[in-house]
Amino acid sequence: MDSKARSSRLAEALVETAEDMADIGLLTPEEHAKITLRHAGARASSDLIELSGEDIRALREKANMSQAVFARHLNLTTGYVSQLERGAKKPKGPALVLLNLIRKRGIGAIT
Repeated sequence: MDSKARSSRLAEALVETAEDMADIGLLTPEEHAKITLRHAGARASSDLIELSGEDIRALREKANMSQAVFARHLNLTTGYVSQLERGAKKPKGPALVLLNLIRKRGIGAIT
């Protein structure tokens, strides 16, 4: 087995372990996102969908939160959330992971 395949299997095992730890509450969503982004590579990217400004606003409104409260839960600035909702910026990295987590499991997944 070459080192690339070994590395890929190790990354998969790390991500799977992190998912299990997040499911039982041993990792915060932020910690899980960081591990996933670092080790999952293409797998993490393939599970994520791009969210439009309207999608992000709908997630926030469904959570019944102001931009400021939503931003605090995502560890973002209110201005950045506003830019995301207007479509002036696209979420990337941990923000995209957390937004996809909220889309899949609801705001309770990160609060």
